[in-house]
Amino acid sequence: MKRTTPPVALVVLMASALALQACSGDGGSSSTTGSGGTAVKGGTVQVLQANDFSYLDPARGFDGGVNAFYRLVYRTLVTKAANDASDPNAMVPDLAESLGQVSPDGKTWTYKLKGGVKFDTGAPITAKDVKFGISRGWDPEIGIGAPYLKQLLDAPTDYRGPYRSGELSAIETPDDETVVFHLKVPFPEFDAVLSMPSAVPFPVGTGGGDTFIKDIVSSGPYDLESFTPGSTIDLKRNPNWDAATDPVRKAYPDKWHFAIGIDGATIDERLIAGQGADINAMSGTVQTATIARLQAPQLKDRVVKAPSTCLTYLGLNTTKQPLNDVKVRQAINYAVDKSSILNATGGNQFATVATAIIPSTVSGHTDYDPYPSADGAGDVAKAKQLLAEAGVPNGFKLTLDIRSNPVMQRQAESLQQSLKRVGIDVSLNVIDRSTYYETIATPSQQHDAAITGWCPDWASSASTFLPPLFDGRQIAPKGNQNLAQINDAAVNQEIDRIKGLTDLAAANKAWGELDQKIMQLAPIVPLNVENRIYLPGQNLAGIVAPQGEYDYGIVGLKDPSKG
Repeated sequence: MKRTTPPVALVVLMASALALQACSGDGGSSSTTGSGGTAVKGGTVQVLQANDFSYLDPARGFDGGVNAFYRLVYRTLVTKAANDASDPNAMVPDLAESLGQVSPDGKTWTYKLKGGVKFDTGAPITAKDVKFGISRGWDPEIGIGAPYLKQLLDAPTDYRGPYRSGELSAIETPDDETVVFHLKVPFPEFDAVLSMPSAVPFPVGTGGGDTFIKDIVSSGPYDLESFTPGSTIDLKRNPNWDAATDPVRKAYPDKWHFAIGIDGATIDERLIAGQGADINAMSGTVQTATIARLQAPQLKDRVVKAPSTCLTYLGLNTTKQPLNDVKVRQAINYAVDKSSILNATGGNQFATVATAIIPSTVSGHTDYDPYPSADGAGDVAKAKQLLAEAGVPNGFKLTLDIRSNPVMQRQAESLQQSLKRVGIDVSLNVIDRSTYYETIATPSQQHDAAITGWCPDWASSASTFLPPLFDGRQIAPKGNQNLAQINDAAVNQEIDRIKGLTDLAAANKAWGELDQKIMQLAPIVPLNVENRIYLPGQNLAGIVAPQGEYDYGIVGLKDPSKG
């Protein structure tokens, strides 16, 4: 996933699973029991956010905030299970009758569409619409979103999307209900790939140019009622969505109202006051300055903290001396005071110290600490010993790239103090936030180290966590995600082996083992896993986020007559 800040919408952790009611065919379930009350059908949920969504067009959008919005208006052949499911990381059928049927060689996947699925126009969703929607991702102007289908499908090298090149030969549609995908190589997690926004179907021939910049063709429970860029988005029910075909989305509210461009501090004040329609409001994580106020008796019961799937880490450029010596990188791992960095991040309310690469919320996580120290404060003696063995007993100078952001500035200053204890003199190279990720992803512009983060595209395995960060064959002159620029033959070979495993449980076990092998090479220093702190409106119910990601599909109001 792109290196992004946390989504600007609610993420909530509930202690127990929701008790689900059966789906009905009349526009959503009637109720569900959730944290703090029962969600029932009706009313309008408000979402308060500082930033606009990237794109309404799912072939273009590819970030956490807009992906949650897409779940309200779009469907795909496969989707992630609802957040209240017994396994919320699982992939489940959406428009398809079942998960894909794969050929013995692993390169052909076949899906059958459910009956009765329609666009908001009332037209049935056919196999050709699925093919067309996916093929839009090859258009050089439109297809800037999730890249996996373009990487995996056996498309002609000169294919440029349906508007320029016609039909995509890598997808067959032998009838209106059957879609057949032809892959270049086996990929056992292809079901997960089809859960990406770039797999949304559209009526054949629609969506050319900028058509879907301000309008959509809905396949989900809601349709666009109005859209003022940078200001508001209003959704209404899609009368042609049939809940009987969609057990994932409960669609309780009658409407959704997204208010955009509101300062974060203002959002916090409104949610704390909880007046009028704001009792039905939800938003992103609260501001650091708000935390102390949330201990007030009238607020503390509303506060929720959710662990995310996103790791914050220090990337070490292994092409720079002396960081090309594994002992130096291991010394830095021992030297870093992670407790101090946690405090700089905002304390244990905002994050949890990380010792492994894969967060506990991602399948494949292994609980281990390769560079232990008392209270996470670092082992200075061990770090000095390794530096001496590497021939740099007096330390060295290191340039650290950071973003012009107050939290990252505090984290960097904490790192300075940590590494100063072992003689490493850290200077900060502050980069404007608008160009930071582009700069550190350009190897020719990288310095010795950088503070950054990573979130997977799906949490059912680590296949979108470890490979982007540590596969040396993916190092690129621009858009490079392997910031450490590590290119280890054994790591690359193991990535290929695990990707070819058809047993997901075995693959997840192997990803956890590879995590440990990579950390022996110490290309990064895992710092912490983000927690997100939220203050939902008093009238919200049925909200749960076991992996730190929200699911609008199961959110509703306790009493739709209020607010």
